[in-house]
Amino acid sequence: MVLTLDQPYTGHVSPGSNPQLHNVDGARIIKMSVAAGDNNVYLIECTTTGQALLIDAANEPERVVALVKQEAPDLRLVVTTHQHIDHWWALKDVVAATGAPTAAHPLDAEALPVTPNRSLVDGDTITIGVLTFEVIHLRGHTPGSIALALTERDRGRTHLFTGDSLFPGGIGKTAEPENFDTLITDVETKIFDRYPDNTLVYPGHGDDTTLGAERPHLTEWRQRGW
Repeated sequence: MVLTLDQPYTGHVSPGSNPQLHNVDGARIIKMSVAAGDNNVYLIECTTTGQALLIDAANEPERVVALVKQEAPDLRLVVTTHQHIDHWWALKDVVAATGAPTAAHPLDAEALPVTPNRSLVDGDTITIGVLTFEVIHLRGHTPGSIALALTERDRGRTHLFTGDSLFPGGIGKTAEPENFDTLITDVETKIFDRYPDNTLVYPGHGDDTTLGAERPHLTEWRQRGW
């Protein structure tokens, strides 16, 4: 299977479409949509070393493995953002094909089909080549949902991979009002209060956005309760 990477990068992919390539300072970010749920899979390669990180082996393991082997075969870690099955359906097969270790937050680890080799908690860092990803624990969508923040070394722009905790137009779904309060508070304090408007957001489904596009709506989100 040979995959074509589309450019220029728009952040819009859909099930069955070509993956898109986003060249940023020090990294290649490849975004691919899999399965009917339009789940996003992200492959981030350090351009200095060729080492790579995969975020959410969501589905279509053959395509995910083909992407890794074609574009960044030196896969050092597979991170699962949270325990919902649509974000790890292909995890076992991808690990079997690549031999890569896995990581997740301990509060969501038991639900995964592969026991994580590494537990990730708030404030941890992941080093892939010369890239550093910071782990941000965002409680509410699930107990152990995490986001990863990659900040460009020279330009200083941050790329946030938010799983199902932050999307264009709102935060992730929550089962109870108290979970909503927890998640929106975490999103406000750990993301919007910390990162500037030019921060790019790469969600677990659908299109990308920026914090600047979403920031004016925070009060609206809190008032509507979802």
